[in-house]
Amino acid sequence: ASLAPYRMIGADGMLTPPSPDARPLVPGAGPLPVTLENPPGLYGSETGVFAHNLLEVSSTFAPLVRPQVSLPVTAIPYAFDESENLKGPLVAVALLLMALDTLAVFWMGGLLARRPRRAAVATTAAVLVVLGGLFGHTDLARADDSKAGDAQAIDDISKTRIAYVITGEPGVDSISRAGLEGLTRFLIEKTALEPGPPAGVDIAKDELSFFPLIYWPIDASAPMPSQAAIARIDAYMQQGGTVLFDTRDQFSNGIGAGSASPATERLRDILANLNVPPLEPVPSDHVLTKSFFILPEFPGRFSGSPLWVEASLDASNTENRPVRTGDGVSPIMITANDFAGAWAVDENGDPMLPTVPPDPMQRVYALRAGVNIMMYMLTGNYKSDQVHVPVLLERLGQ
Repeated sequence: ASLAPYRMIGADGMLTPPSPDARPLVPGAGPLPVTLENPPGLYGSETGVFAHNLLEVSSTFAPLVRPQVSLPVTAIPYAFDESENLKGPLVAVALLLMALDTLAVFWMGGLLARRPRRAAVATTAAVLVVLGGLFGHTDLARADDSKAGDAQAIDDISKTRIAYVITGEPGVDSISRAGLEGLTRFLIEKTALEPGPPAGVDIAKDELSFFPLIYWPIDASAPMPSQAAIARIDAYMQQGGTVLFDTRDQFSNGIGAGSASPATERLRDILANLNVPPLEPVPSDHVLTKSFFILPEFPGRFSGSPLWVEASLDASNTENRPVRTGDGVSPIMITANDFAGAWAVDENGDPMLPTVPPDPMQRVYALRAGVNIMMYMLTGNYKSDQVHVPVLLERLGQ
Protein backbone atom coordinates (compact mmCIF):
# COMPACT_ATOMS: atom_id res chain seq x y z
CA ALA A 1 0.00 0.00 0.00
CA SER A 2 1.16 3.54 -0.69
CA LEU A 3 1.88 5.92 2.18
CA ALA A 4 0.96 9.60 1.93
CA PRO A 5 3.60 12.25 2.78
CA TYR A 6 3.27 13.24 6.44
CA ARG A 7 6.33 15.34 7.36
CA MET A 8 9.33 16.21 5.20
CA ILE A 9 12.88 17.06 6.28
CA GLY A 10 13.81 20.60 5.26
CA ALA A 11 17.24 21.92 4.34
CA ASP A 12 17.80 22.92 7.97
CA GLY A 13 17.06 19.41 9.22
CA MET A 14 13.67 20.30 10.73
CA LEU A 15 10.39 18.53 10.02
CA THR A 16 8.11 20.61 7.77
CA PRO A 17 4.73 20.01 6.08
CA PRO A 18 5.00 18.19 2.74
CA SER A 19 5.32 20.26 -0.42
CA PRO A 20 2.81 19.98 -3.29
CA ASP A 21 5.39 18.05 -5.35
CA ALA A 22 5.62 15.19 -2.83
CA ARG A 23 4.00 11.94 -3.96
CA PRO A 24 2.91 8.86 -1.98
CA LEU A 25 5.64 6.34 -1.22
CA VAL A 26 5.29 2.64 -2.02
CA PRO A 27 7.51 0.63 0.37
CA GLY A 28 9.32 -2.30 -1.22
CA ALA A 29 11.64 -5.07 -0.23
CA GLY A 30 14.84 -3.22 -1.09
CA PRO A 31 16.12 0.30 -0.36
CA LEU A 32 13.97 3.08 -1.74
CA PRO A 33 15.65 5.87 -3.71
CA VAL A 34 15.24 9.50 -2.67
CA THR A 35 13.75 11.52 -5.52
CA LEU A 36 11.99 14.85 -6.02
CA GLU A 37 8.66 13.06 -5.80
CA ASN A 38 9.72 11.11 -2.68
CA PRO A 39 11.95 13.43 -0.62
CA PRO A 40 13.30 12.21 2.75
CA GLY A 41 10.88 12.41 5.65
CA LEU A 42 7.99 10.60 7.29
CA TYR A 43 5.25 8.93 5.28
CA GLY A 44 1.97 7.71 6.72
CA SER A 45 -0.46 9.28 9.17
CA GLU A 46 -0.89 9.92 12.88
CA THR A 47 -1.55 6.22 13.44
CA GLY A 48 1.88 5.24 12.12
CA VAL A 49 4.71 6.58 10.00
CA PHE A 50 7.49 5.15 7.83
CA ALA A 51 10.90 6.87 7.84
CA HIS A 52 12.29 7.44 4.36
CA ASN A 53 15.96 8.22 5.00
CA LEU A 54 18.36 10.02 2.71
CA LEU A 55 21.29 7.74 3.59
CA GLU A 56 21.68 4.18 4.74
CA VAL A 57 23.00 3.30 8.19
CA SER A 58 26.32 2.15 6.72
CA SER A 59 26.80 5.29 4.61
CA THR A 60 29.96 7.31 5.20
CA PHE A 61 31.09 10.73 4.04
CA ALA A 62 34.35 10.95 2.12
CA PRO A 63 36.20 14.22 1.49
CA LEU A 64 36.17 15.62 -2.01
CA VAL A 65 39.24 14.71 -4.02
CA ARG A 66 40.93 17.52 -5.87
CA PRO A 67 40.80 16.73 -9.59
CA GLN A 68 44.07 16.28 -11.42
CA VAL A 69 44.15 18.64 -14.40
CA SER A 70 46.98 19.80 -16.62
CA LEU A 71 45.89 23.44 -16.53
CA PRO A 72 47.29 25.75 -13.82
CA VAL A 73 44.97 25.98 -10.82
CA THR A 74 45.03 28.72 -8.17
CA ALA A 75 43.90 27.79 -4.66
CA ILE A 76 42.09 30.58 -2.79
CA PRO A 77 41.41 29.82 0.91
CA TYR A 78 38.40 31.05 2.83
CA ALA A 79 38.81 34.14 4.97
CA PHE A 80 37.96 32.06 8.03
CA ASP A 81 41.04 29.90 7.42
CA GLU A 82 43.31 32.96 7.56
CA SER A 83 41.75 34.64 10.59
CA GLU A 84 43.87 35.13 13.70
CA ASN A 85 42.83 35.64 17.28
CA LEU A 86 44.11 39.08 18.34
CA LYS A 87 42.52 39.06 21.78
CA GLY A 88 45.80 38.28 23.59
CA PRO A 89 47.99 40.87 21.82
CA LEU A 90 45.35 43.57 22.13
CA VAL A 91 44.96 42.94 25.87
CA ALA A 92 48.75 43.07 26.27
CA VAL A 93 48.93 46.40 24.40
CA ALA A 94 46.12 47.78 26.56
CA LEU A 95 47.95 46.80 29.76
CA LEU A 96 51.18 48.34 28.45
CA LEU A 97 49.40 51.60 27.63
CA MET A 98 47.80 51.63 31.08
CA ALA A 99 51.22 51.17 32.71
CA LEU A 100 52.71 53.99 30.61
CA ASP A 101 49.79 56.24 31.52
CA THR A 102 50.33 55.50 35.22
CA LEU A 103 54.03 56.33 34.96
CA ALA A 104 53.23 59.56 33.11
CA VAL A 105 50.83 60.60 35.89
CA PHE A 106 53.46 59.85 38.54
CA TRP A 107 56.08 61.85 36.60
CA MET A 108 53.78 64.84 36.15
CA GLY A 109 52.99 64.76 39.86
CA GLY A 110 56.66 64.82 40.78
CA LEU A 111 56.73 61.38 42.41
CA LEU A 112 59.55 60.20 40.16
CA ALA A 113 61.82 63.21 40.88
CA ARG A 114 65.07 62.56 42.75
CA ARG A 115 64.85 63.35 46.47
CA PRO A 116 67.51 63.59 49.17
CA ARG A 117 68.44 60.31 50.77
CA ARG A 118 67.24 61.48 54.17
CA ALA A 119 63.75 62.23 52.85
CA ALA A 120 63.62 58.87 51.13
CA VAL A 121 64.62 57.08 54.35
CA ALA A 122 62.02 59.02 56.30
CA THR A 123 59.34 58.20 53.76
CA THR A 124 60.27 54.51 53.86
CA ALA A 125 60.14 54.48 57.66
CA ALA A 126 56.72 56.12 57.65
CA VAL A 127 55.39 53.52 55.19
CA LEU A 128 56.77 50.68 57.34
CA VAL A 129 55.11 52.14 60.45
CA VAL A 130 51.76 52.38 58.72
CA LEU A 131 52.02 48.83 57.38
CA GLY A 132 53.04 47.52 60.77
CA GLY A 133 50.08 49.21 62.37
CA LEU A 134 47.70 47.70 59.85
CA PHE A 135 49.05 44.16 60.10
CA GLY A 136 49.49 44.39 63.83
CA HIS A 137 45.85 45.24 64.48
CA THR A 138 44.03 43.21 61.86
CA ASP A 139 41.32 42.32 64.36
CA LEU A 140 40.22 45.94 64.53
CA ALA A 141 39.90 46.24 60.73
CA ARG A 142 37.90 43.04 60.27
CA ALA A 143 34.10 43.32 60.33
CA ASP A 144 32.69 41.17 63.10
CA ASP A 145 29.33 40.58 61.41
CA SER A 146 30.63 39.50 57.99
CA LYS A 147 29.58 36.06 56.78
CA ALA A 148 30.46 33.85 53.87
CA GLY A 149 28.32 34.64 50.84
CA ASP A 150 27.52 38.25 51.83
CA ALA A 151 29.21 39.61 48.70
CA GLN A 152 27.17 37.30 46.46
CA ALA A 153 23.96 38.26 48.26
CA ILE A 154 24.68 41.96 47.77
CA ASP A 155 25.35 41.33 44.09
CA ASP A 156 22.06 39.40 43.73
CA ILE A 157 19.91 42.13 45.26
CA SER A 158 21.67 45.13 43.70
CA LYS A 159 19.78 44.56 40.42
CA THR A 160 16.73 42.65 39.29
CA ARG A 161 17.98 39.32 37.93
CA ILE A 162 16.23 36.35 36.34
CA ALA A 163 17.35 32.98 37.64
CA TYR A 164 17.39 29.56 36.04
CA VAL A 165 17.68 26.16 37.68
CA ILE A 166 20.99 24.39 37.12
CA THR A 167 19.95 20.90 36.00
CA GLY A 168 23.45 19.43 35.72
CA GLU A 169 23.05 18.86 31.97
CA PRO A 170 25.61 21.16 30.23
CA GLY A 171 23.57 21.55 27.04
CA VAL A 172 20.37 22.42 28.85
CA ASP A 173 22.08 24.83 31.26
CA SER A 174 23.96 26.65 28.47
CA ILE A 175 20.74 27.20 26.50
CA SER A 176 18.97 28.42 29.66
CA ARG A 177 21.69 30.99 30.35
CA ALA A 178 21.87 32.11 26.71
CA GLY A 179 18.08 32.36 26.60
CA LEU A 180 17.84 34.54 29.70
CA GLU A 181 20.69 36.69 28.39
CA GLY A 182 18.74 37.22 25.17
CA LEU A 183 15.61 38.13 27.13
CA THR A 184 17.66 40.51 29.30
CA ARG A 185 18.94 42.30 26.19
CA PHE A 186 15.42 42.60 24.82
CA LEU A 187 14.15 44.00 28.13
CA ILE A 188 16.88 46.65 28.15
CA GLU A 189 16.12 47.62 24.53
CA LYS A 190 12.32 47.74 24.77
CA THR A 191 11.54 48.71 28.38
CA ALA A 192 12.83 50.94 31.16
CA LEU A 193 13.89 47.85 33.12
CA GLU A 194 17.65 47.18 33.14
CA PRO A 195 18.06 43.75 34.76
CA GLY A 196 21.40 42.30 35.68
CA PRO A 197 22.93 39.19 34.13
CA PRO A 198 20.98 35.95 34.65
CA ALA A 199 21.92 33.77 37.60
CA GLY A 200 22.12 30.00 37.75
CA VAL A 201 20.83 28.64 41.05
CA ASP A 202 21.11 25.31 42.80
CA ILE A 203 17.69 24.86 44.37
CA ALA A 204 19.17 22.60 47.03
CA LYS A 205 21.44 25.21 48.64
CA ASP A 206 21.25 28.69 47.00
CA GLU A 207 19.05 31.47 48.33
CA LEU A 208 15.97 31.76 46.08
CA SER A 209 14.20 34.77 47.57
CA PHE A 210 16.49 37.21 45.73
CA PHE A 211 14.88 36.41 42.36
CA PRO A 212 11.30 37.28 41.31
CA LEU A 213 11.24 34.57 38.61
CA ILE A 214 13.01 31.22 38.30
CA TYR A 215 13.06 29.46 34.94
CA TRP A 216 13.16 25.67 35.32
CA PRO A 217 13.77 23.62 32.13
CA ILE A 218 12.54 20.09 32.78
CA ASP A 219 14.90 17.39 31.49
CA ALA A 220 14.23 13.71 32.11
CA SER A 221 17.95 12.86 32.01
CA ALA A 222 18.72 15.25 34.88
CA PRO A 223 18.69 13.86 38.43
CA MET A 224 15.41 14.05 40.30
CA PRO A 225 15.53 16.87 42.91
CA SER A 226 15.60 15.81 46.52
CA GLN A 227 12.63 16.25 48.83
CA ALA A 228 14.48 19.03 50.67
CA ALA A 229 15.10 20.91 47.41
CA ILE A 230 11.45 20.58 46.38
CA ALA A 231 10.42 21.83 49.82
CA ARG A 232 12.59 24.92 49.29
CA ILE A 233 10.87 25.54 45.95
CA ASP A 234 7.49 25.14 47.66
CA ALA A 235 8.45 27.70 50.31
CA TYR A 236 9.72 30.07 47.61
CA MET A 237 6.39 29.89 45.77
CA GLN A 238 4.38 30.41 48.95
CA GLN A 239 6.43 33.52 49.81
CA GLY A 240 5.66 35.31 46.53
CA GLY A 241 8.11 33.87 44.01
CA THR A 242 7.14 32.33 40.68
CA VAL A 243 8.60 29.27 38.97
CA LEU A 244 8.27 28.95 35.19
CA PHE A 245 8.38 25.22 34.33
CA ASP A 246 9.26 24.51 30.69
CA THR A 247 9.04 20.89 29.52
CA ARG A 248 10.17 21.87 25.98
CA ASP A 249 8.24 18.89 24.55
CA GLN A 250 5.51 20.42 22.39
CA PHE A 251 6.34 17.97 19.57
CA SER A 252 7.58 15.08 21.73
CA ASN A 253 4.39 13.76 23.31
CA GLY A 254 3.96 10.99 20.76
CA ILE A 255 0.99 10.16 18.59
CA GLY A 256 -1.48 8.73 21.11
CA ALA A 257 -3.91 11.01 22.93
CA GLY A 258 -2.87 9.78 26.37
CA SER A 259 0.87 9.59 25.72
CA ALA A 260 3.29 11.83 27.61
CA SER A 261 6.93 12.64 27.05
CA PRO A 262 9.61 11.79 29.65
CA ALA A 263 9.89 15.50 30.49
CA THR A 264 6.15 15.69 31.23
CA GLU A 265 6.39 12.59 33.42
CA ARG A 266 9.27 14.17 35.34
CA LEU A 267 7.26 17.38 35.82
CA ARG A 268 4.36 15.36 37.22
CA ASP A 269 6.72 13.74 39.72
CA ILE A 270 7.99 17.16 40.82
CA LEU A 271 4.54 18.73 41.11
CA ALA A 272 3.29 15.76 43.12
CA ASN A 273 5.39 17.05 46.05
CA LEU A 274 4.39 20.73 45.66
CA ASN A 275 1.37 22.66 46.89
CA VAL A 276 0.15 23.50 43.39
CA PRO A 277 -3.02 25.64 43.04
CA PRO A 278 -5.65 24.90 40.36
CA LEU A 279 -4.31 25.79 36.93
CA GLU A 280 -5.82 26.98 33.67
CA PRO A 281 -4.51 28.24 30.30
CA VAL A 282 -4.01 31.99 30.24
CA PRO A 283 -7.50 33.44 29.56
CA SER A 284 -8.00 36.15 26.97
CA ASP A 285 -8.72 38.73 29.72
CA HIS A 286 -5.72 37.86 31.89
CA VAL A 287 -3.20 40.51 32.94
CA LEU A 288 -0.46 38.55 31.15
CA THR A 289 -2.07 39.28 27.79
CA LYS A 290 -1.66 43.04 28.22
CA SER A 291 0.97 43.71 30.89
CA PHE A 292 3.22 45.33 28.23
CA PHE A 293 2.48 43.98 24.75
CA ILE A 294 -0.94 42.85 23.54
CA LEU A 295 -0.53 39.09 23.08
CA PRO A 296 -3.22 36.52 22.29
CA GLU A 297 -0.78 33.60 22.79
CA PHE A 298 2.65 32.86 24.23
CA PRO A 299 4.86 30.99 21.76
CA GLY A 300 8.46 30.01 22.28
CA ARG A 301 10.73 28.03 20.03
CA PHE A 302 7.60 25.95 19.47
CA SER A 303 4.03 27.20 19.21
CA GLY A 304 0.71 25.65 20.11
CA SER A 305 1.19 24.79 23.77
CA PRO A 306 -0.80 26.98 26.19
CA LEU A 307 0.80 28.83 29.07
CA TRP A 308 -0.73 27.48 32.30
CA VAL A 309 -1.18 29.80 35.27
CA GLU A 310 -3.10 29.78 38.53
CA ALA A 311 -6.84 29.71 37.89
CA SER A 312 -8.73 32.87 38.76
CA LEU A 313 -11.19 32.65 41.65
CA ASP A 314 -13.75 34.92 39.98
CA ALA A 315 -13.78 33.38 36.51
CA SER A 316 -17.52 34.02 36.13
CA ASN A 317 -17.31 37.75 36.91
CA THR A 318 -15.93 39.13 33.64
CA GLU A 319 -18.68 41.51 32.47
CA ASN A 320 -17.75 45.15 31.87
CA ARG A 321 -14.19 44.63 33.07
CA PRO A 322 -11.02 44.83 30.95
CA VAL A 323 -9.26 42.30 33.19
CA ARG A 324 -10.23 40.04 36.02
CA THR A 325 -10.38 41.57 39.47
CA GLY A 326 -8.02 40.33 42.12
CA ASP A 327 -5.71 38.80 39.52
CA GLY A 328 -2.54 38.48 41.58
CA VAL A 329 0.76 37.00 40.49
CA SER A 330 0.60 33.29 39.80
CA PRO A 331 3.22 31.31 41.78
CA ILE A 332 3.57 28.77 38.96
CA MET A 333 3.63 28.83 35.16
CA ILE A 334 3.92 25.81 32.86
CA THR A 335 4.65 25.69 29.15
CA ALA A 336 6.00 23.24 26.58
CA ASN A 337 7.03 25.83 23.98
CA ASP A 338 10.74 26.07 24.96
CA PHE A 339 11.00 29.76 25.85
CA ALA A 340 14.77 29.71 26.44
CA GLY A 341 15.37 28.09 23.04
CA ALA A 342 13.64 31.03 21.34
CA TRP A 343 15.37 33.65 23.52
CA ALA A 344 18.88 32.15 23.26
CA VAL A 345 21.47 34.33 21.49
CA ASP A 346 25.23 34.05 21.04
CA GLU A 347 27.87 36.66 21.83
CA ASN A 348 26.98 38.62 18.68
CA GLY A 349 23.27 38.66 19.53
CA ASP A 350 22.34 36.18 16.79
CA PRO A 351 19.73 33.48 17.51
CA MET A 352 21.22 30.11 18.41
CA LEU A 353 18.28 27.80 17.65
CA PRO A 354 15.65 27.91 14.87
CA THR A 355 11.97 28.23 15.60
CA VAL A 356 9.50 25.51 14.61
CA PRO A 357 8.01 26.39 12.18
CA PRO A 358 10.81 28.68 10.89
CA ASP A 359 9.03 32.02 11.33
CA PRO A 360 11.08 35.13 12.29
CA MET A 361 8.02 36.76 13.85
CA GLN A 362 7.53 33.79 16.16
CA ARG A 363 10.84 34.65 17.85
CA VAL A 364 9.70 38.26 18.25
CA TYR A 365 6.43 37.11 19.81
CA ALA A 366 8.39 34.79 22.12
CA LEU A 367 10.54 37.70 23.33
CA ARG A 368 7.42 39.80 23.83
CA ALA A 369 5.93 36.97 25.86
CA GLY A 370 9.02 37.06 28.07
CA VAL A 371 8.62 40.82 28.53
CA ASN A 372 4.97 40.39 29.52
CA ILE A 373 5.91 37.70 32.02
CA MET A 374 8.57 39.90 33.63
CA MET A 375 6.28 42.94 33.79
CA TYR A 376 3.57 40.76 35.28
CA MET A 377 6.03 39.48 37.87
CA LEU A 378 7.23 42.96 38.85
CA THR A 379 3.94 44.88 38.75
CA GLY A 380 1.31 42.28 39.62
CA ASN A 381 -2.29 43.28 39.05
CA TYR A 382 -1.73 46.97 38.29
CA LYS A 383 -3.67 46.54 35.02
CA SER A 384 -6.57 45.14 37.01
CA ASP A 385 -6.51 48.17 39.31
CA GLN A 386 -7.12 50.48 36.34
CA VAL A 387 -10.81 49.55 36.37
CA HIS A 388 -11.14 51.84 39.40
CA VAL A 389 -9.52 54.87 37.69
CA PRO A 390 -12.83 56.53 36.63
CA VAL A 391 -14.21 56.32 40.17
CA LEU A 392 -11.02 57.72 41.66
CA LEU A 393 -10.95 60.61 39.21
CA GLU A 394 -14.58 61.38 39.98
CA ARG A 395 -13.88 61.50 43.72
CA LEU A 396 -10.82 63.70 43.22
CA GLY A 397 -12.94 66.09 41.15
CA GLN A 398 -15.49 66.37 43.93
